Amino acid sequence: MPHNHDSLLNSVRSQLPKEEFLADLSDLFKLFGDNTRLRILYSLFESELCVCAIAELLGMTQSAISHQLKVLKAGNLVGNRREGKTIYYFLADDHVRTIIGQGSEHLMEETR
Repeated sequence: MPHNHDSLLNSVRSQLPKEEFLADLSDLFKLFGDNTRLRILYSLFESELCVCAIAELLGMTQSAISHQLKVLKAGNLVGNRREGKTIYYFLADDHVRTIIGQGSEHLMEETR
């Protein structure tokens, strides 16, 4: 005897986010899908850094780092401040740290 899913589906359907919100969330997670961007974010966990320091730390060109910082800034994952001619970058807020931390915990949990 078939069972009726209508009430369950209606309940779940009413809780689903709008497509535009899901597209924005998908774009946010795509920002974390690049090793260089993740390395930059991890670098900024401890301290704000300028482009030249990040480039030296990661063994990359300043141009490559600047490009990725522009992407991260557009996604509101990093902020910056100017001191003279130098621009220092930092994590935009604790949400960035939490997202990466939760992902790391999930991966460590899988290996247990």
